[in-house]
Amino acid sequence: MQGRCLFYNWTEMFCPFCNHRDSRVLESRLTGEKSVRRRRQCEQCDKRFTTYERVEVVQFLVVKRSGSREPYMREKLRAGLTRAVSKTTITAEQIDDLVDALENELASLGKREVPSTLLGEFALARLRNLDEVAYVRFASVYRQFRSIEDFIVELNTLKDTKTLLSSTEQEEATVSSA
Repeated sequence: MQGRCLFYNWTEMFCPFCNHRDSRVLESRLTGEKSVRRRRQCEQCDKRFTTYERVEVVQFLVVKRSGSREPYMREKLRAGLTRAVSKTTITAEQIDDLVDALENELASLGKREVPSTLLGEFALARLRNLDEVAYVRFASVYRQFRSIEDFIVELNTLKDTKTLLSSTEQEEATVSSA
């Protein structure tokens, strides 16, 4: 039986099976931006488990539409993205990479408070490039679609953006070959 430990604390690392403190690192590798995956084996029960380590950035507050503020929660954003990509070919690792990139972009802004609208728009921009169906699913919740017309408007915008991007790529290809 293998286990997966998603949270790592430098001061105390407990085996998820027997709660023993000591474990041995079998393998380490980079998984994404500023993230390390470690395969470990417990010194007491010999079971193996995986930990993910990432640099913890300064916590910021998310300013909701209502004006209320709440601490940013990575898992809340990840859960919303996971629902949007369900039954698509998007992997859990791709979701983690997307959230890592989004967090890095937010950290680069250097703000202690970030509007939820900005967070949602950053997520939508990345989803648009990853999977169009997931993009529309996420947009329908984030933008609070109320009717089929809302979906049609969003789909037409997506289609127009895709057409604009493909024509721009064709122009660039023509210019570079000349």
